[in-house]
Amino acid sequence: MTLDRLRPVAELVLDPMVAAADRLGLTPDGVSVVAFGFALVAAAGFYLATPLGYLLGAGCVLANGWLDLLDGALARTQNVDSRAGDLLDHVLDRYADVVLVVGLAAGVGRYDLGLLAVTGVLLTSYLGTQIQAVGLGREYGGLVGRADRLALIGVGGVAAAVIPDPVGPLTVVGYLLALFAVIGHVTALQRFWGAWRDLQ
Repeated sequence: MTLDRLRPVAELVLDPMVAAADRLGLTPDGVSVVAFGFALVAAAGFYLATPLGYLLGAGCVLANGWLDLLDGALARTQNVDSRAGDLLDHVLDRYADVVLVVGLAAGVGRYDLGLLAVTGVLLTSYLGTQIQAVGLGREYGGLVGRADRLALIGVGGVAAAVIPDPVGPLTVVGYLLALFAVIGHVTALQRFWGAWRDLQ
């Protein structure tokens, strides 16, 4: 079960934001770029690895998640949804995923966990789009989807600000990276196995 399944509900809540963005003349592609900007600022905050940096990062991750929903809803409202816009959104989302994990890993100097985490994150997303490419529809299932990751990073950022010292062998961020390393690959394999069965 993932938060991505609540996307339709979240989009209903977004209606006032979509209307405001439309009145301001914002474009979906512009919103996608701004969302990526928030991811960059979040990564910088995580790299600082200070309580203020972690809180800044958590807030920017939340903004990135909401704007990621807003761009698609705005495109549908303006009747300008396109394959080019979808491509831009997906590419920027993947770059955002990478910079967030890299920022977290660099801040605590755990590049080993960062490598394992980022490959799990990317493979999860790759399987989602590859399953769509073979005609089964976009896959958001598995243990952890993008919305779940952003929520965990936001909560983890706040926790890291409150608990800066290691708890056992790892810091809060270290445990978060280890979690992504494990469940990212498990989620990717779940998606692969489900699609494989459907294609047989």
